[in-house]
Amino acid sequence: MRREKFLGFTVLFLSVAASAATCLAQDKPDAPAPKQSDAPAAQPSATPSAQAPNQGDKSKDTQGNDRKSPNSGTSKDRLFYTLPNFLTLENADQVPPLTAGQKFKVVARSSFDYVQYPWYGFLAGISQAENSEPGYGQGAAGYGKRFGAALADGTIENFMTSAVFPSLLREDPRFFQSGKGSFWHRTGYAMSRIFITRTDSGNSQFNFSEIFGSALSAGISTYSYHPHADKNLPNAASVWGSQIGYDTLTYVVKEFWPDIRRKLRKKN
Repeated sequence: MRREKFLGFTVLFLSVAASAATCLAQDKPDAPAPKQSDAPAAQPSATPSAQAPNQGDKSKDTQGNDRKSPNSGTSKDRLFYTLPNFLTLENADQVPPLTAGQKFKVVARSSFDYVQYPWYGFLAGISQAENSEPGYGQGAAGYGKRFGAALADGTIENFMTSAVFPSLLREDPRFFQSGKGSFWHRTGYAMSRIFITRTDSGNSQFNFSEIFGSALSAGISTYSYHPHADKNLPNAASVWGSQIGYDTLTYVVKEFWPDIRRKLRKKN
């Protein structure tokens, strides 16, 4: 099932990467725009107050006040306007740490969001078509087992990597978007978040929550409700690797989603 999850998100990642590269490439020709303002430089600055509202509007759009929830330190954003993206912050250098209760609350809100159910249903359909983990069988019963396994896999991993371990180790489960540099620089930054994270005190350290949290969740799911034939160490290690790969692609998508979203809004 994790393989189907990884493959499904890989397709999503490739489309996002192409869109992000296009967005960044289109932003470069806009740089010479200030030259146009050089021509009317001789115009009297009789309307300085008229410029203030425009600046205010820009800051309003940049901060995205409809996406950030300052009281909770989380976001209300959604990837592609659907998938929950509540633990991603844009343009946020210093923010208050999340309490243990807030970490569990936002993970629960993400894990049981209404969009997750059709997403896991889609993954179960891919698994059913490929007959992965044959022990589940086929037909409605087999699909139901695969759907339940996908839902349990995602929920357990979300809680382990973003709530349980971050609370115990005082790590910050949020993803802080960079938004600076070239496409490859930002891609490298996003991928590095698998191994580097913030602590509640604002320092950087090894991402124990991601590495060990995903390992524990892989072990729990493999040796509990998955078919007996798949209950072995090589399969658990494969599941662990798939989860790390999936989360890596997710970070990259989160890094470039704000750029794509702004382009979509400009077109509209």
